[in-house]
Amino acid sequence: MKGTEVIVEALKKERVEIVFGYPGGAVIPLFDQLYGEKSIRLVLTRHEQAAVHAADGYARSTGRPGVCIVTSGPGATNTVTGLATANFDSVPLVCISGQVPRQMIGNDAFQEADTVGITRPVTKHNYLVTDVDKLGRIVREGFFIASSGRPGPVVIDVPKDIMTSDTRKAIPETVHIRGYNPVTSGHAVQIKRAATAINKARRPLIFAGGGLHIANAAEELKELLEKISVPMVTSLMGIGAVPADHPLNLGMIGMHGSYAANMAVQKADLLLGIGVRFDDRATGDLSRFAPEAQIIHIDIDPAAIARNVPVSIPIVGDAKQTLTDLMPLVERRAPEEWLAEVRNWSKYYKSLDEVSTDNSDDLTARRTIQLLGKTFPDAIVSTEVGQNQMWAAQFFPFTRSRSWLTSGGLGTMGYGFPAAIGAQAGNPDQKVLVIAGDGSIQMNIQELATAVLDGFPVIIAILNNGYLGMVRQWQELFYNRRYAKTCLEAGIDCPPDCSDPRVPGAGCPPYVPDFVALAEAYGAVGLRAATVSEAVKAVETAAAEKDRPVIIDFIIPREENVWPMVAPGAALHEMLGKGGPL
Repeated sequence: MKGTEVIVEALKKERVEIVFGYPGGAVIPLFDQLYGEKSIRLVLTRHEQAAVHAADGYARSTGRPGVCIVTSGPGATNTVTGLATANFDSVPLVCISGQVPRQMIGNDAFQEADTVGITRPVTKHNYLVTDVDKLGRIVREGFFIASSGRPGPVVIDVPKDIMTSDTRKAIPETVHIRGYNPVTSGHAVQIKRAATAINKARRPLIFAGGGLHIANAAEELKELLEKISVPMVTSLMGIGAVPADHPLNLGMIGMHGSYAANMAVQKADLLLGIGVRFDDRATGDLSRFAPEAQIIHIDIDPAAIARNVPVSIPIVGDAKQTLTDLMPLVERRAPEEWLAEVRNWSKYYKSLDEVSTDNSDDLTARRTIQLLGKTFPDAIVSTEVGQNQMWAAQFFPFTRSRSWLTSGGLGTMGYGFPAAIGAQAGNPDQKVLVIAGDGSIQMNIQELATAVLDGFPVIIAILNNGYLGMVRQWQELFYNRRYAKTCLEAGIDCPPDCSDPRVPGAGCPPYVPDFVALAEAYGAVGLRAATVSEAVKAVETAAAEKDRPVIIDFIIPREENVWPMVAPGAALHEMLGKGGPL
């Protein structure tokens, strides 16, 4: 059996149904082996980074490992951003890269790169295959490592001569790696300590993270939440673990978290963190984060526990199993005084929040997201990074786990569109929606060809404000409106110090590109909306389209900001709103 046959048979054993990739000289034998293979669909992306993001979106939305195949040299180096994105967010993914023949490694051969060395910092594990007899075992191990414990990306670098070599070594049916035995069950004593602390707390709060989706523990979280009747907050990655409209769900915490969620963290006397990293965008000033709280931290990765915040009760274990073990030990309760205080924070912010209740036809980011949420409440939503990401997190009515795909840890612009293609591939009967900014969508816009030709009818909602919006917001607030290279309309004839917030066409150069014309050039549907009434018609048209991807170019105010906001270096309770400090 040839090395390429080993790889394909191992993929079949892992029940791989779809692979994203881009061919090249070093992987021609593997692509040839996949040619005509009926059990595995091979999708050609237009860039290797997009292939990794697509595999990532497939994995996040289905819970199964994503797979991509790239060639050596630039093909492999183009995967680094996608691998780092998946690694930060604990996404199970296997990337098979071609490599020059073994005898040419180290000789500066054409399209040679040290793929293992380059990708080691951004993967959970990686391999350079030097013996064809070990190839089957390595592929099986790669999938096991990628999907067990804290999941992550694995790179398998396969020299071209290994692919074409013969082996009689059977592909193993099971995998055992000495020294690698991830803990799944939390320590019973620690779980009892956690239950006692929860039962005694006067102002308990649950902090739900992305690990709950990975562990498929959304139902267990909801059961715990409703048994003990305490409020909960989420990280950016934890959105969707409990429906957004659940009365105990205060929303996301952090730099652009909700007022009630941030205040609850700062006043809680116990914080139960489940599958969270306590990253800097969530915590604000670490020295003043949750100052009154005893912290319980549940995570399958022991290295994540107490890395950023002091923890009173650490529990290493799978979120689903640990919550199952915790459930019978906690008491049914209803801390009414604490819940009343939390509700008052929500009422207070609503009284300050300038939500338009008139019948004006002005289109804003909030109105756009709310319209999309009303039209596609059960959609899988993939976002780019920036203001579009934060508005989606704040205003889209997520109802279920694995419906929210976003680059949380690395903050990768260009992630959302190819990830949506992967999600659509894994969920062909579901509506998949991309929420993007006009800057970030251009980073992988070439994937329109993939979406059109491979039949992925994703809907791409571009919140077009003519700026790199989040950077511009920081420049407005902290750099005296010096909009250095954030205006996406700026041309060679524009004054370098122009900070004019005028709408397009009022003396500014025309916007490039024309997203509607670009969509049509690729064979997609292109629509534009600058008012609420136009937006309603455009969304209705998009909803009716079944076969082709749709771009809707929503023209929103150029200087619309994301509120509330915690400034860099501030504590979570030191929030800013449109009118100033809250």
